[in-house]
Amino acid sequence: MRTIATPNAPAAIGPYSQAQISGNHLFTAGQIPLVPETMEMVTGPIEGQTEQVLKNLGAVLAAAGTGWSRVVKTTVFLTDLADFAAFNATYEKILGDAKPARSTVQVAALPRGAKIEIELIAEV
Repeated sequence: MRTIATPNAPAAIGPYSQAQISGNHLFTAGQIPLVPETMEMVTGPIEGQTEQVLKNLGAVLAAAGTGWSRVVKTTVFLTDLADFAAFNATYEKILGDAKPARSTVQVAALPRGAKIEIELIAEV
């Protein structure tokens, strides 16, 4: 197993790593919309929060030597499923032709008041 850590994604805010490689798979921790340089939360509409989360995950993917085309599965946590359509449009815009399997669930709350958190599994 190998730990992935990059300054281009937010540092862990607890006792965990940004990601782990086991065999030929990358398993990420959930990412919320923190700006890595400041560790401040992107606030406002779901679109901006989604963009930051996907940017953070893209940085972790790059640090592991892989990319969106190799993502096998994403799990998305939203605090309000009414945001689903706006989230989905942003997700599709950023992922382009990548179409990993995905689960999306509504949760009661997320760290630091985030509206979204995403984790993923990718091939490396």
